Amino acid sequence: MNKKQTLSLGGMMLGAAILYTCSTPRYVKNNPVQRDADGKIAVNRKPNPAPMSPEESMKNIYLPKGYHLQLVASEPMVSEPVAIAWDGNGRMFVCEMNTYMQDIDGTGENKSLSRIKLLEDTNGDGKMDKATIFIDSLLLPRMILPLDGRLLVNETYNENIYSYEDTNGDGKADVKKIVYKTDVADTRNLEHQRSGLLWNLDNRIYVTVDATRYRFMNDKLIPQPMIESGGGQWGLANDDYGKLYFSSAGGENPAFNFQQPPHYGSFNFNDQFNDEFQAVWPIVSTPDVQGGPQRYRKDDSTLNHFTACNGQSIYRGDKLPADLKGDLIICEPVGRLVRRAKVVNTNGKITLVNAYQKEEFMASADLNFRPVNSATGPDGALYIVDMYHGIIQEGNWTRSDSYLRPQIQKKGLDKNIGRGRIYRVVYDGFKDPKKRPDLLKRSSAELVPELANANGWWRETAQKLLVLRKDASVVPPLESMVKTNLSPMARIHALWTLNGMGALNKDVLFYAFNDADAQVRKTAIWASEDFLPENTDEVMAKIEPLKLDPNANVRMQVALTSRFIKSQKADDVVAYLRKAPASNAAFVASQAKYERLLADRERSARNARAMADAEKKLVLDGGVIFKQLCQTCHGSDGKGITVGSSTPAPALANNKDVVGDPEKLIKILLHGLKGPVDGKTYPDVMPALGHNDDAYIASVISFIRNDLGNKAKVVTAADVKKVREKTQGRTTNWTMDELNAK
Repeated sequence: MNKKQTLSLGGMMLGAAILYTCSTPRYVKNNPVQRDADGKIAVNRKPNPAPMSPEESMKNIYLPKGYHLQLVASEPMVSEPVAIAWDGNGRMFVCEMNTYMQDIDGTGENKSLSRIKLLEDTNGDGKMDKATIFIDSLLLPRMILPLDGRLLVNETYNENIYSYEDTNGDGKADVKKIVYKTDVADTRNLEHQRSGLLWNLDNRIYVTVDATRYRFMNDKLIPQPMIESGGGQWGLANDDYGKLYFSSAGGENPAFNFQQPPHYGSFNFNDQFNDEFQAVWPIVSTPDVQGGPQRYRKDDSTLNHFTACNGQSIYRGDKLPADLKGDLIICEPVGRLVRRAKVVNTNGKITLVNAYQKEEFMASADLNFRPVNSATGPDGALYIVDMYHGIIQEGNWTRSDSYLRPQIQKKGLDKNIGRGRIYRVVYDGFKDPKKRPDLLKRSSAELVPELANANGWWRETAQKLLVLRKDASVVPPLESMVKTNLSPMARIHALWTLNGMGALNKDVLFYAFNDADAQVRKTAIWASEDFLPENTDEVMAKIEPLKLDPNANVRMQVALTSRFIKSQKADDVVAYLRKAPASNAAFVASQAKYERLLADRERSARNARAMADAEKKLVLDGGVIFKQLCQTCHGSDGKGITVGSSTPAPALANNKDVVGDPEKLIKILLHGLKGPVDGKTYPDVMPALGHNDDAYIASVISFIRNDLGNKAKVVTAADVKKVREKTQGRTTNWTMDELNAK
């Protein structure tokens, strides 16, 4: 960093707001790759690890012909950005994790020195020129959701969620109110905690990891338990029709649980994408890969497989080529790339395919390029958040005995801190829209037409604001929109807006059951769930004929909605649709998985009834932790997960080491595990969980030993304490050879 940059950064630290001028040209030439005789991109095998200026970094980023990057903001305006969101007037909130891995040991990571910035483009040229510290002194903020001038925020290691508001217009929050309170400390590793806080089409707010969604009512977040967690880690996406997309870096799983909304239960097909999709194509040799040599291609030392998949979004804008709309964008910061996946719907079954043949939508030869999030902006462009940080792996994986540590130190990646860039992807001829967001200023009547906007950001923001206002004067135009608007998307948003306002009547709802568009019919069935159980017979009478709908997606929704309706007619509908496996294959597989879940839970309940109360509590507590943390890699049933042909972690079900000497398991949870297990090498280490208390460790192990098809004596906190004292001072992961020798 030069002297001028240092002074600018110092000014940012001292002042609450700055003005910043970005002189980046409109388009930077960003096709730096060379190709061989076969047309394959030639990999840069000896990249310079030194940080580059934004302009130089952009020159090292590849995009397909016609696409270009524009710099929206960079250091000193932003530092360590990880997430962005816009308020109704198009101002951008930026989460900064300013203490994340500031050295290779993560020193000071848990200090409350992070921020949320408010960025503004005051002249409409697409570049941010004003920055204000909206909230200071936060602990690694990870979830934000703009409402109607308020911003919901969650910090790491805490499950409380607060609303912040700027009431005097100076760009700094001056009102803070709690909207969700638990006061339960979240001791999970930083990488395993929740993200999201996504307001979806159904007016529910979703997060990753936990089996809970929320509604915002009367200035509070009201939790709604789901039958099963959607899982996931960093990042959560939704499409135009409310389908959610999760990802799991720990499970090396770029996308999952997108077949159906998670409140119907977790469900995936083994072939929803193949090994070819899991292969990634960097344009630079990749030194810092957790998992070591098995994650490198031998010929060019590039990352060969998704490992840090995160920050996904569905492109829902209107200013890029039409064939990009509806595609899934997945960030891969270890590979320094961004995947574009085509989403294919075949009779209700969703599959993913790379949009390019052995190439990526975006890839960089800059070793410090770290894409961690993506989003569709109010201007219709695609935004990419580049943390531009040397280390992209949390401290549990950079310990003294890790594979990563020497790789990071050799390249000096631990020295790159305090930077960050936000880009937008545009296309040839892109011009900033003359129409700039002003939705917070508009009347409710003026918001209604935006439900038909071609850009998904405008539609969902208008819906959110109308639901929050609950202005009864717009009910008639919304009802008219459901029945007469030519845009299916407008009719869908009008239905959900009425639903969220508590103003959707059965006449309008049942009218939509017969809409000419299949997605509208599907939406109406989904929305009808909020009329249950008070109107069960009447609702089922309207749903039942749609079991014969010609569209597989509609039939799938009929089946999923009927799954939880307590009536004979609903049971008959489910049974009917199960008997037509050729035309309803997606639902048949989903229902079989759901019934296995119920059987597993009944077995667990029987086992619990036979236990003493203290033992039962241990197992129940451990089950909650397992579902939040462990199932990402080991599977919800403990049988492991298979992503293509890859298995990220060993199975725990019917495992001799699980039901054997408990000291082995205690040691693993306290200090972690690396290396082969039963002759098989896995791509990731089992991280140490010893920072948690003895009761936490005991409960997880007790659950694993008394569920998932296992049966063995529970482990108590006293058992854990003895092993903790016995192994005190250990700083490295165990190996199975060590454990088996003792």
